[in-house]
Amino acid sequence: MRQARADEYAQFAAVRAGHLYRSACLLTAGDTHLAEDLVQETLGRLYVRWRRVSRVENPAGYAQTVLMRTFLTHQRRRSSTERATDVLPDVPADGRDTPLRLTLLEALARLPAKDRAVVVLRYWEDRSVEETAQAMNASSAAVRTRCVRALGRLRELLGEDLGEYASP
Repeated sequence: MRQARADEYAQFAAVRAGHLYRSACLLTAGDTHLAEDLVQETLGRLYVRWRRVSRVENPAGYAQTVLMRTFLTHQRRRSSTERATDVLPDVPADGRDTPLRLTLLEALARLPAKDRAVVVLRYWEDRSVEETAQAMNASSAAVRTRCVRALGRLRELLGEDLGEYASP
């Protein structure tokens, strides 16, 4: 029985890890190392509670919620603002959308952590206001307010027209 549960978890982790990583990259505004740490922490927490998690209606949604809460917990730590400065950036595999990608990640990085979380959940994960509120442990009104403010801030940072960054 334990081996079956461990195999079930391993299969779930293998299928969801990539999606969790992409979400974590957006949450961390492109900090791939922190994104990897958040995914590992999320998967570790899921493993410990896998017996219960495997019985919920939507384990993938539960995993996203754990990722979001792990990210927000990390942001509250004082050490989360420390950054290494002598590290070379990763080289992208495909440079077609590099200016747009870098511009968007830079703009996301300028948003407060909770606003960034709302934007990622609502527009990257395509979650409803209610699902986002549940994941963030906030009211629907708070999510709507944060959403409006975050999108307004992104418009200020990016300008009204992103066409100049898109590749033809």
